[in-house]
Amino acid sequence: QVQLVESGGGLVQAGGSLRLSCATSGRHSSNYNMAWFRQAPGKEREFVAAITWLGGDTDYADSVKGRFTISRDNTKNTMSLQMNNLTPEDTAVYYCAADSRRFVRGPQYDYWGQGTQVTVSS
Repeated sequence: QVQLVESGGGLVQAGGSLRLSCATSGRHSSNYNMAWFRQAPGKEREFVAAITWLGGDTDYADSVKGRFTISRDNTKNTMSLQMNNLTPEDTAVYYCAADSRRFVRGPQYDYWGQGTQVTVSS
């Protein structure tokens, strides 16, 4: 079992930055591929970025490529999402997810956090 807890959300003006963190705990939690998803009101949950358990591979949605950076520190059992040049379209609840096998853009990950709200004002 893996537990995930997101933090770092908040209100920011367009063009600003935020850094989200996802703290992991549980047996072998650092051995999991991890991802960020987001869900805006009235929309389906969508893929944002993913990283393999050793951090060697990353993947980004086209909408965030060049603005967001996913990273992880397995010594601290944390994963982060640095978000720069934010726009109102980035407003959503952001979720971290983990899976021992999958490294995909779909929401098939086994474990999910509760989410953290990101609001970008224009």
